[in-house]
Amino acid sequence: MKTESIFRVDKFVVPAQSRDAFMARLQVTHKTLGAADGCVQNLVLEQVSGAGEFNVVTIVEWRDTAAYENARQAAQQRQKENGFDPQNYFRELGIKADLGNYTPMSEGFSSAL
Repeated sequence: MKTESIFRVDKFVVPAQSRDAFMARLQVTHKTLGAADGCVQNLVLEQVSGAGEFNVVTIVEWRDTAAYENARQAAQQRQKENGFDPQNYFRELGIKADLGNYTPMSEGFSSAL
């Protein structure tokens, strides 16, 4: 039975004055995620052109839902141990976040470009 990848896609509006602090924290987080069992790919993207609202986007592909859940629980435990509250952090830095999980659409869509 084939398991289906799950993608965590997080989009952020990061004010210029908060960029350096946000990127430093993001680098630590994504280094940990990239080393986690089941992480297939781990991308941090910064907008270079276009009229889009979000200027930083992260995409992490997980092998399956179980791998994602294990990584999510481990991340939440680290945050708790370190006294880190992501929502408060975003508020303090004036960051707007849109966070979600996605699966590939297969019906009527080709994976070939």
